[in-house]
Amino acid sequence: MPEKHTIDPVDNHPFDGLLLLSFGGPEGHEDVRPFLENVTRGRGIPPERLDEVEEHYHHFGGVSPLNSLNREIIDHVEQELHTRGRDLPVFFGNRNWHPFAEDTVEQMVAAGHRRIAVFATSAWGGYSGCRQYHEDIARCMQHLEQRGLAEGVQMVKLRQFFDHPRYIDAMVDAVDEALAKVRAHGRGDRIRLVFTAHSIPLSADRSSGVDSDGALYSSQIRYASELVAQRCGFSPIDDAASAVGAHAADGFYDVVWQSRSGPEHVPWLDPDVVDHIAAIHGDVDAAVVCPIGFVSDHIEVVWDLDSELQQEAADFDIDIVRTRTAGPTADFAAMVVDLLEELECGAPVARVDSTRPGGASDVPGGVPALRGCRANGEPCAQGCCAPRKRPAAHGGARPGA
Repeated sequence: MPEKHTIDPVDNHPFDGLLLLSFGGPEGHEDVRPFLENVTRGRGIPPERLDEVEEHYHHFGGVSPLNSLNREIIDHVEQELHTRGRDLPVFFGNRNWHPFAEDTVEQMVAAGHRRIAVFATSAWGGYSGCRQYHEDIARCMQHLEQRGLAEGVQMVKLRQFFDHPRYIDAMVDAVDEALAKVRAHGRGDRIRLVFTAHSIPLSADRSSGVDSDGALYSSQIRYASELVAQRCGFSPIDDAASAVGAHAADGFYDVVWQSRSGPEHVPWLDPDVVDHIAAIHGDVDAAVVCPIGFVSDHIEVVWDLDSELQQEAADFDIDIVRTRTAGPTADFAAMVVDLLEELECGAPVARVDSTRPGGASDVPGGVPALRGCRANGEPCAQGCCAPRKRPAAHGGARPGA
């Protein structure tokens, strides 16, 4: 059952603007290389890996699907606000490409907005998934201060939503749709459900969350995957000996990773999804691949899964059906507005807990260890998810500016 408790509103006044804050992506061939250099500055990504990823973007005309999908999310959020009788303007800003968040926030303030809610398009904790968005907000505020525009401005990040009922519902629906496609193909006897998320270095995962816990990012991914799998009738593969009833009949699920980009000698979260499909090909006829770690179709989804993984699976005669992502839907937009109203009026905080004995809810420290942030979007603890040392993302002039 969803956990319900009440939080204190930020203050007695509603927000007067909503910023959708995202990663960003190129929108033409000429944008690709400077965008990638901006994203990877100081991360030690080998040049040959940049060349490889650049070709992926050029394969799609130099255009990431992300920006257009984020604009779809904004359209749905505006419609949901209107349905609820709200006249709240929604703006779009990115960390790594136009429209840059600093420029968008300056425009918002110039238009008279002072209490700005920030919805970051990441469901997860950790440095890249959460803390870096707080750094983006701090950079926006510094930008305003440098221009004498910061007085009276408040920016508040909405909380992580990896276990929000609407997010879990959306992923359950997506998995069910994909399962129906697999069965329509006549490949429904041995189906594996495979959840994927972006891999990160093990050191980064260990530093995610508070010092006493760590591994916040990977724990949240596994937890959300379990919530979806339970609803769809799948059990963890390590429960094969004890699975009974519908779980045994419908199969098992795995959590794997994708899209690693660092030096080969640096250990990252594994196994990689392509390697995993190769390893299990003798045990399954089909796999439903759910990119639960991605709100929308990043280039990593449409290339790494829809191209590379499909090619690998074809070699082993495995039917791969990739689920849709949750982002550009009306239900997802309703979740965004729910999160907004949690802060404005102390609405109940909706979360889903695992019901499987011995499941993610029984990890050391319990589910609260997975929360990753306070209900008002603030970091879960002082100094949590400290970044690996590297230069600022926008050192000097912005590429392409």
